[in-house]
Amino acid sequence: MDFNDTPQEAEYRAKARAWLEDNAAEYREPPETAWKLDEFIQRSKAWQAKKFAAGYTGITWPKAFGGQGLGPMQSIIYGQEESRFHAPSGLYSIGLGMCIPTVFTHGSAEIAERYVPKALVGDEVWCQLFSEPSAGSDLAGIRTRAVQDGDEWVIDGQKVWTSFAHASDYGIVVTRTDPSVPKHKGLTMFIVDMKAPGVEVRGIKQMSGGSDFNEVFFTGVRVKDTHRLGDVGNGWKVALTTLMHERLAVGGKPRHAPGYETLMKLARGVEAPVGGPAIEAGDVRQRIAQSYINDQGIKLTQMRALSALSRGQMPGPEQSISKVVVAKTMQEMASFALDLAGGDGFVTGADGDPELAKLQGSYLGAAGLRIAGGTDEILRNIIAERVLGLPGDLRPDKDKPFNAAA
Repeated sequence: MDFNDTPQEAEYRAKARAWLEDNAAEYREPPETAWKLDEFIQRSKAWQAKKFAAGYTGITWPKAFGGQGLGPMQSIIYGQEESRFHAPSGLYSIGLGMCIPTVFTHGSAEIAERYVPKALVGDEVWCQLFSEPSAGSDLAGIRTRAVQDGDEWVIDGQKVWTSFAHASDYGIVVTRTDPSVPKHKGLTMFIVDMKAPGVEVRGIKQMSGGSDFNEVFFTGVRVKDTHRLGDVGNGWKVALTTLMHERLAVGGKPRHAPGYETLMKLARGVEAPVGGPAIEAGDVRQRIAQSYINDQGIKLTQMRALSALSRGQMPGPEQSISKVVVAKTMQEMASFALDLAGGDGFVTGADGDPELAKLQGSYLGAAGLRIAGGTDEILRNIIAERVLGLPGDLRPDKDKPFNAAA
C-alpha cells in the first residue's frame, strides 16, 4: 500500500490547492455564527457555480453529462484539499453525490440532458426520499405507494429524515408499485418535483438546534412515466446504485470533526480531581490513546478504499467498518471530552467556548450519524455476512408477498 501521490496525482493536487488558495480564502476559518438558511443557500449556490466554472464539479462523471471524465483519485484529492477550508458545499452533497449519478445511470437520455447540467452548476438542489416511519434501514419495507394512471403515476405516502427537503427543487423517491410480490421486487423509483401540488415538507427540529431534516408527505402527487428511473418493479436495484454512493459518502470521518488532538488540547487546560493537568492522569491518557488508535484505524481503512480506487476497483463491503467505527468513536470521544470539561461542558450559546461548542455539536450529531446511511445493526450484518463470511441473518419475510407479510 503506497500512500504517496503519483506524479500525475501530485500535479492535480497542486493545481487544486492553488485554485482553492485563490478562490476560497474567505472560507479559511469557520463562520463566527452559523449562517441562516437563506444565506447558506445563497453562499452554497455561488460556491458551486464557481467550482463548476473551474472544472471541480462532477470530476468522475462522463464528459457527455458535463463531467470532467477523470478518475476517483482526482475527486478524492480535490475533496481532501477543499476540506482544508470551510466552504459551503454540504447543500449539494446528496444531490451530486447520490441522486444525479442515479439519474444519469437509470434515466433516459432526455431526462439526463434536462436535469444533470442544472444540478452540476448548482441551479437546482436535490434530495433523496428513501426512509419512512416504518421503514428506515429496511428500505425494502417502505409503504409509500405509486399507482399508474395513463402516462402518469399517482404517489401517496410519507417519507422522513429527508435532508434539505425544505431547500430542494427535485428528489428521487422510491415507491411500492406492486404489494403482491416479495418486498424487494415491487418497488419503482421516480424523479419528483418538490414544488408539485400534494408535496408537503415539514421540518424536524433536532436536539442540536438545527433543522436539516424533514418529514415529506405525498398526497395524490402526479409524476410522468418519463420520470421513472429504471423498469417498473426494478426500484430495489436502482436504489442500490444510490446506496452504494451513500455508503461511500458517509463512511469516512466528517470534515472538521474533532479528533484526539482536540482531547489533548482540552486535557492540558483542565485540572484533574486529584490536582494537576488532566493530561497527566493515567485514565485520561488511556482514553486519549484509545481515541488515537481508533482514528488511525479509520484512516488506514479509508486508505484501503483509496488503494482500491487507485487500481480501478470499487471499495468492497469492508467500507462499512469505517462507518460503524467513526460514528461510535465520535460519540464516545465527545462524551468523554464534555465530562472532562466539567460544568463548562454544558455551557452553550454565543458566549461559549468555540472548541467546546464543536465537541457539543459532535456529541449531538453523532447519534444521527449512527442511523444515517444504515444503522450500526444493518452495517454489522453486512460486515458479518459479506466481509467475515458468517451465516446470513434470518429473514422470514424475504420471499413472501409484501401484503401477506406486512
